[in-house]
Amino acid sequence: MQNLNKTEKTFFGQPRGLLTLFQTEFWERFSYYGMRAILVYYLYALTTADNAGLGLPKAQAMAIVSIYGALVYLSTIVGGWVADRLLGASRTIFLGGVLITLGHIALATPFGLSSLFVALFLIILGTGMLKPNISNMVGHLYSKDDSRRDTGFNIFVVGINMGSLIAPLIVGTVGQGVNYHLGFSLAAIGMIFALFAYWYGRLRHFPDIGREPSNPMDSKARRNFLITLTIVVIVAIIGFFLLYQASPANFINNFINVLSIIGIVVPIIYFVMMFTSKKVESDERRKLTAYIPLFLSAIVFWAIEEQSSTIIAVWGESRSNLDPTWFGITFHIDPSWYQLLNPLFIVLLSPIFVRLWNKLGERQPSTIVKFGLGLMLTGISYLIMTLPGLLNGTSGRASALWLVLMFAVQMAGELLVSPVGLSVSTKLAPVAFQSQMMAMWFLADSTSQAINAQITPLFKAATEVHFFAITGIIGIIVGIILLIIKKPILKLMGDVR
Repeated sequence: MQNLNKTEKTFFGQPRGLLTLFQTEFWERFSYYGMRAILVYYLYALTTADNAGLGLPKAQAMAIVSIYGALVYLSTIVGGWVADRLLGASRTIFLGGVLITLGHIALATPFGLSSLFVALFLIILGTGMLKPNISNMVGHLYSKDDSRRDTGFNIFVVGINMGSLIAPLIVGTVGQGVNYHLGFSLAAIGMIFALFAYWYGRLRHFPDIGREPSNPMDSKARRNFLITLTIVVIVAIIGFFLLYQASPANFINNFINVLSIIGIVVPIIYFVMMFTSKKVESDERRKLTAYIPLFLSAIVFWAIEEQSSTIIAVWGESRSNLDPTWFGITFHIDPSWYQLLNPLFIVLLSPIFVRLWNKLGERQPSTIVKFGLGLMLTGISYLIMTLPGLLNGTSGRASALWLVLMFAVQMAGELLVSPVGLSVSTKLAPVAFQSQMMAMWFLADSTSQAINAQITPLFKAATEVHFFAITGIIGIIVGIILLIIKKPILKLMGDVR
């Protein structure tokens, strides 16, 4: 933990190390969301078009993007474990950045499905190593009773979203307007900037934080790990081969189904492992119990929020007016630009929430209340998306302003869930599972996208209104349930608020 004093240099009143982590996440998110802004379009763009894609069916393309997102966050378990047991958070973050960079370089090569799968594998593994550990490093800049903690995470999330904000404008415009592979290469350049920012800033501001693993393995455990890893790799290769041999024509769909099951089952196994660990004390188990309803509600939230790169992306291309006239000026919208609405409203609304929480101080709502209200707003955002279809049918095009309104409401909900969830995960983490507990937060996102891989293909023009309505109502109901059961959850959380 960084020592804080009155004479230290600060970043918006926060520890100076936050600036380094802010810059690293800015560029990492630029590369990640720049690539995601055009990925689904690249997957289903015609192979005969001037800017050729892979020509996959839309339903399959959406499922691939969802399962890719699920695996990105599922891999955070690996990244958290490597940091806690092998390398320490700091070196794991840097290694993850190198793998992501290589992945984007592979995606920039025009070798079809082969380069796609190699690239996604590298990006998945690299993001899993970087994502949970860099968030965990933010937590280590503060003591647990530091009142600046939640504000620090809010500022960190602004960095994430500023990178995400400019990515669609640059990577999206170049990728859709010029060449998809050229767009992917810009994402690779963004990761190179992220690597330099982290390497340079870490040496200056927090060289000792995350340097060593918090729960290092002894020699016997290392040997058992290598044996287990070898067995897992062999089984995975055999399973991959058998799955392809069983039905080459349906291989992609079957692969998606298997990975969806894994994405749902792994969090259950992981919770059982932490609850039964001898290294977790009774007080820590009570806090883990309090974490379960937050985890389940986060799955519902992320299931809706993560559909922006699949269902909302497809709706934007096929259902919105891409040549609107506003204030007497007609202009063209690249569908990938809609992806900037998410981070745009995060950046615009975050200062309001930061100021509100600072003003309220100890009087601000509890984590449970924030989660409940966030889920309700997220559900309402999807009820808004039922209106274009209800008012004018689903066969024509609707105003892009519906998406603007939807994202404004949904991002207000995200600011009540995402930064608070990051913060409370570090507070409720057992000592022996510090980095891995942060990975658990990202597993909620993984599980949500594993579910999305199964439900996004159900979205069509004929099901549009019902899909948005049912999903939105589920979000509202979960939010209400959290508000109803807040007292027993707060009791289990003890001194954590």
